[in-house]
Amino acid sequence: MKIHEVEKIIDGRLVRTLPEGEVSISNLMIDTRKVAHPASSIFFAIKGPQHDGHDYLEQAYRQGVRAFVVSDEHRLTDAIQADVLKVDDVVQALQLLVAHHRAEFSIPVIGITGSNGKTQIKEWLAQLLQRQLRIVRSPKSYNSQVGVPLSVWPLGPQDELGIFEAGISERGEMRRLERVIRPTIGLLTNIGTAHDSGFSNWEEKLEEKLQLFSRSEVVVYCKDHEFVDQNITSKDRPFKTFTWGKVKDADIHVVSLNKKAKETEITLDYQHERLSFWLPFVDNASIENCLHCLALAFWLGLDMHQVGHELERLRPIAMRMELKQGVYNSQIIDDSYNNDLAGLRIALDFMNQQGGHLGKALILSDVLQSSLPDQYLYAEVATLLKDKHVEQFIGIGPALSEHKNLFPKDSQFYDSTAHFLQDFDRQQLASKVVLIKGARAFKFEQVVKALQLKVHRTVLEVDLDALANNLNYYRSLLEPSTKVMVMVKAFAYGSGSLEVARFLEFNQVDYLAVAYADEGIRLRENGISLPIMVMNPPEGVYEQLAEYRLEAEVYSFGQLQSISSYFGSQCLFARIHIKLDTGMHRLGFAPEQIDELVRYLKENPHLKVCSAFTHLSSADEPQADDFTREQLEIFSKGAKKLEKGLGYSFLKHALNSAGIKRFGSSQFDMVRLGIGLYGVGVDEESGSRLQRVSTLKTSVTQVKNLKAGTPVGYGRKGVMDKDGQVATIAIGYADGFDRRFSNGVGKVVINGHMVPVIGNVCMDMTMVDVTGLDVKEGDEVIIFGKSPSLGQQASAIGTIPYELLTNVGERVKRVFFSES
Repeated sequence: MKIHEVEKIIDGRLVRTLPEGEVSISNLMIDTRKVAHPASSIFFAIKGPQHDGHDYLEQAYRQGVRAFVVSDEHRLTDAIQADVLKVDDVVQALQLLVAHHRAEFSIPVIGITGSNGKTQIKEWLAQLLQRQLRIVRSPKSYNSQVGVPLSVWPLGPQDELGIFEAGISERGEMRRLERVIRPTIGLLTNIGTAHDSGFSNWEEKLEEKLQLFSRSEVVVYCKDHEFVDQNITSKDRPFKTFTWGKVKDADIHVVSLNKKAKETEITLDYQHERLSFWLPFVDNASIENCLHCLALAFWLGLDMHQVGHELERLRPIAMRMELKQGVYNSQIIDDSYNNDLAGLRIALDFMNQQGGHLGKALILSDVLQSSLPDQYLYAEVATLLKDKHVEQFIGIGPALSEHKNLFPKDSQFYDSTAHFLQDFDRQQLASKVVLIKGARAFKFEQVVKALQLKVHRTVLEVDLDALANNLNYYRSLLEPSTKVMVMVKAFAYGSGSLEVARFLEFNQVDYLAVAYADEGIRLRENGISLPIMVMNPPEGVYEQLAEYRLEAEVYSFGQLQSISSYFGSQCLFARIHIKLDTGMHRLGFAPEQIDELVRYLKENPHLKVCSAFTHLSSADEPQADDFTREQLEIFSKGAKKLEKGLGYSFLKHALNSAGIKRFGSSQFDMVRLGIGLYGVGVDEESGSRLQRVSTLKTSVTQVKNLKAGTPVGYGRKGVMDKDGQVATIAIGYADGFDRRFSNGVGKVVINGHMVPVIGNVCMDMTMVDVTGLDVKEGDEVIIFGKSPSLGQQASAIGTIPYELLTNVGERVKRVFFSES
């Protein structure tokens, strides 16, 4: 497609042309961090709530992009010699282009919407139907105004079925997505509370979702959902309906559900025939999602014997990529639940985000979920690996082995997972970040198990998507020019400093701060290049400060003289940050010391002040607001005096997480984001917009039946008040589960039930009373997360969330995951 064709389709205006001729466009691009084929890409400069694509025009151009769609032509610099189209709405232009592309194909397309289950159903449908049809589908949960067109664009003449999901949060959105997807078959999962704030009532939300099916032949839904059924059948609709449910007038009548220990037998009546299927699930949500998939398979007229066979092989979809500690100091990215080209691109981007300076390796199975011819498919894979700088490639499967000539000569190939596990030398992956991505049939969970470091069963899960949400929330409160320093001290509040730092560097924060030099050194040794402030640099680390480009916080004249002496003797400049004490009375120069400070700094010009800052003592306490304002006023005057005395400007910062929310008029040049990034709100209002980042989990080690009066634990402090059961869980005070939780003070959640600690918390284990509950060895235990929350657990022992987070021991494995 040429730029003049695009101009007509999106109703744009060509404001700049490429001197050497039109670009041939085959790829869409919205993010300069995810560049694959720049010469054939067109960059859409989308203005979002946190980022403006116009800020990255020059970067995209430097990467080789020569076609752009913009809404602000004045942001174009003379350096950009390219085809540029001007439109009023860049997102709408993206949608118009893809809607035109979609209209060129007449294959069946399934459009899925609803409040819950969209992505799960889409992935299961692909697994169930991939042996009978060539399928193109949305990668992961790409269902937004931007995600939908990016999902539909890969649709090609080789495809036999499209499966796309659509999500909305307010009125007017679905009509735009319908033009892009144009589903011939609709599936409505359910209507729930998600995004209620965007609609006046559920009727309005349902009608908005049904806009997706305005040109569909049929809509599939569960007739047991009375609200949905009544609203659909009470009006004339442009589509037919195909329903399933326990009610007898459903097209597919669910006669019975017989739940076993780990599977469910369902019996259905369809067109006077009784059929039975086995589902590998017992939870209601999974059963409902499976029945949606079965109903669609019936409607499509597929071989139900084959579908039933595939149904038994389904497993829960891991809706996230997980970063795990691997053997030989490697990092493992577990994305082993499926394998397609679009998902591979996303996973490689995640690897580049998390990999830092580590070498990058990919273990990939044959790509089964593709409609492309193998020669073209694996040529695309090979190009993608080159573009994403993959250094070591391991292919598993007969198709990859057959096309090994397309890959670098040092690549390794195995015809099966079993042969890989038998013959591969794991030390080859030492100190690398390894992406493991495989189709379900290859059982790559065995590869993950073989390469993952065997560690303590207690884990702290860290949600990188929640971190991104929280970072963007605080950024939304700032002026465009305000910089952000993020605190990654104390192991990033227990979350893992290196991984969090990589995330922050990828998301372009301006500064990091650590408590001690060794924390900063570790970040530098692992490739973090952001400026790093060290808050407590003792005298013996100045050589390391210079070697690793770390910047010292300075709070006293003795410390200042010591730093000056070392750096002066080495003929080096020292980048320092001056702390002013405005009322915390912990560290810092007092206001009356500023004149003397100016004199000393002017006499020692090798000391370069990068910033001046202060520490607010009570920014989160409304009753102390007058004192906080007084602190800010003292700091403002002191910083101005210091700046005037030195004769040059530097960054000024005072606000912490609470201050960003409550004292936004005092942002100065930079703010310091700490505990708020990790989802601990400064008050109820902001807390509702922050997302929980960390979940601490463990498992049940053993369950015992005990008689009334039986003592439990050290010191016999716990006593059974009646006959019952006690579960031992694999966490103790050495892991960060405080001894103050002993003897009923602490509670944890097992299988949805809150259970109390009985007896004293031990070093490595804790006992909990599970009397009357169905608890087994290996069951998951939530220490803190959604429930009980971090704040609830902290309140139970009279402390603050900071303490619980930072007390999580380093032997507790951190698992980092992302759904996007």
